[in-house]
Amino acid sequence: MLAALVQEAGPVTAGCVQERIGGGITYTTVMTILTRLHAKGAVARERVGRSFAWTAVADESGLAALRMRKVLDAESDRQAVLASFVTALSPGDEQLLRDLLAQAAETGEG
Repeated sequence: MLAALVQEAGPVTAGCVQERIGGGITYTTVMTILTRLHAKGAVARERVGRSFAWTAVADESGLAALRMRKVLDAESDRQAVLASFVTALSPGDEQLLRDLLAQAAETGEG
């Protein structure tokens, strides 16, 4: 569903999303999924007449990052959660995380 929105150049209706993904998914199912993605902050919507036009705010990796952030925000001991996460990473993923943190620090994003 999100992939269908990411491929679009601008806001689209739920009907357009339904056509794009095919597979016999009902309109109401498309609306339910879009509404849930909106609640998660993965899509934005704007009123168009009596319905909405939908736009992807995050791609699949962005949605995963949003979920990770929500889990972290829900915990009282952020340091413990992050420490547990880092120690569970493979050496390759740990190095990738270090590289990404270094890049973010260089560009002022971190």
